[in-house]
Amino acid sequence: MATLTYVYADSTAVVGPLATYAEPHSYDLCEEHAGRLTVPRGWEVVRLDVDAAAAQPSSDDLEALANAVREAARPSAQPPVDPNVAAGTGRRGHLRVLKPPS
Repeated sequence: MATLTYVYADSTAVVGPLATYAEPHSYDLCEEHAGRLTVPRGWEVVRLDVDAAAAQPSSDDLEALANAVREAARPSAQPPVDPNVAAGTGRRGHLRVLKPPS
């Protein structure tokens, strides 16, 4: 896996190690697509070494994932609120039902 980042001001595409956070003009690519990437005429491609061993999940990564799943599965302290009953507004998600004028 690799991350493709466009630097429009420099007409450059950078293919490097997988990014740890999302950023505008950045796209994650599989190994096949990262290897055969082409850019528009006049652009430059900078390819940074991608360490395949570093891309593999470590035991710490797997433990953090397991802890996050356990935390998400834990029941919340407050019961869920039914959006259809909330304060008699007639709300359904992002929609609202208007009552006829009295």
